[in-house]
Amino acid sequence: EVQLVESGGGMVQPGGSLRLSCAASGFTFSSYDMSWVRQAPGKGPEWVSHITTGGGSTYYADSVKGRFTISRDNAKNTMYLQMNSLKPEDTAVYYCNAQIIFYGNSYYQGQYDYWGQGTQVTVSS
Repeated sequence: EVQLVESGGGMVQPGGSLRLSCAASGFTFSSYDMSWVRQAPGKGPEWVSHITTGGGSTYYADSVKGRFTISRDNAKNTMYLQMNSLKPEDTAVYYCNAQIIFYGNSYYQGQYDYWGQGTQVTVSS
């Protein structure tokens, strides 16, 4: 059974830090690109950050660049999001996503996407 389990959320004051974890099981974690996506109350999903299979490339939304750091440990089947200098606008449910895309003769053939259940992050004084 495929599982992605987020943890590490909670309530923190503005300027504080949190470290989210996403523990994966049931699939070959090291073969999947991983992302964090968040959804604030009353808003649509917002992509936050992405890391490639080996961790060699990382990408960030402008809203979190310089404050958040994504990483992964393929030996532990776990992805992380270190969040520093948190702001009230970072308040959201944070979801982890695993994705693998298949190509044949350079053409898209399909993909698998897995999602976790989310962890709440609340930034408030």
